[in-house]
Amino acid sequence: MFDNLSDKLDKALHVLKGHGQITEINVAETLKEVRRALLDADVNFKIAKEFTNRVKEKALGQNVLTNLQPGQLMVKIVKDELTELMGGEAEEIDLTGNPSVILMSGLQGSGKTTFSGKLANYLNNKKSKKPLLVACDVYRPAAIDQLHVVGEQIGVEVFSDRENNDPVSIAKSGIAYAKTIGCNVVIIDTAGRLAVDEQMMNEIANIHKAITPQETLFVVDSMTGQDAVNTAKAFNDILNFDGVILTKLDGDTRGGAAISIKSVVDKPIKFIGTGEKMEAIDVFYPSRMADRILGMGDVVSLVERAQEQFDEEQARKIQKKIAKNKFGFDDFLSQIQQIKKMGNMKDLMGMIPGAGKAMKGLDIDDDAFKHIEAIIHSMTPDERSTPAKLNASRKKRIAMGSGRTVQEVNQLLKQFEQMSKMMKMMQGGGSKKMMQMMQNMR
Repeated sequence: MFDNLSDKLDKALHVLKGHGQITEINVAETLKEVRRALLDADVNFKIAKEFTNRVKEKALGQNVLTNLQPGQLMVKIVKDELTELMGGEAEEIDLTGNPSVILMSGLQGSGKTTFSGKLANYLNNKKSKKPLLVACDVYRPAAIDQLHVVGEQIGVEVFSDRENNDPVSIAKSGIAYAKTIGCNVVIIDTAGRLAVDEQMMNEIANIHKAITPQETLFVVDSMTGQDAVNTAKAFNDILNFDGVILTKLDGDTRGGAAISIKSVVDKPIKFIGTGEKMEAIDVFYPSRMADRILGMGDVVSLVERAQEQFDEEQARKIQKKIAKNKFGFDDFLSQIQQIKKMGNMKDLMGMIPGAGKAMKGLDIDDDAFKHIEAIIHSMTPDERSTPAKLNASRKKRIAMGSGRTVQEVNQLLKQFEQMSKMMKMMQGGGSKKMMQMMQNMR
């Protein structure tokens, strides 16, 4: 996410490192590179220029008598300005109606139907809501089928009427149906087009007028960059929508849409899509995104995701096993499953400060644990519960069964042993010993 922009901003801000003070000359040199980085990220020239002018004004207006070095101070100013540019504070969606009606709009291919499912899943699991998905794309039967598949996948009911060609009528019927079955949120998935056209705009405007939704959200593919911003403006002129959803942010290395869309349409980014799974949806926090763009990670989001997957009962069982030296590979496997549920590995690594830069060039994907799981699944239940039994012949059999080498099996056993020791130390309060052990593992 935003890899190219992060690299270029890091190089630009490196110019000030080592300088004793901020001067007009070194600020100008730094900001020239910052502006170039923003333009390369497909940020509108006017926005990039205004941004660097504000940073310059604040940087030169600072009297550097604090503990911050000039380089650190510039990073802080850039971070604060990026946060402001992307909206300042996170904004939640309005769920005050009964039912709350959410109208989804956007171009074809923006990920609108998939995101409607993700939003329903989010509201169901995180907000304790009972959503209903309504299929209002009367032009593409495949879109209706897709929404039904998504609904089945997440356990949310879908309302559709294949005999009806009037999206306004379908939307109204869907809301009426939601009331009869006790749904308190209705998400209406509308038709997209390959380009902004008058017929499409009239249709979505008619639906909007007929149902007066609590929230109208514009879904846009972040990878289309400046085109995404222009499309958002065209939709906003007609709909006056309440917020933006940026999809496919996991594949966007530029970041221009996320940075400039708020200042163009003056509407907040409310959610982002960070992967293909139904759980890959995040509330958009401008401050956290600014941290990630500047390579500072996003520890708060990482902790939140970990807490969501934390199983208290399982943790207590594992604690007891560690205390009795009975922590085995089945337990290790359950921990891996919990980590995998947190999201794709590349996204998680980007949340750890400095990890993104350290892992640059490495291919990190959702199969990061694949070889570990293959090795563990090639063990017998007895071997998984008692790793000490793994002698040379057993290791050879496990390596053959998993398609890995004996060296890889040995490496996993060594990592498992170190992790087990570390976990036991943490329980016993031996943090000093643990720190020494971590130093030796480097």
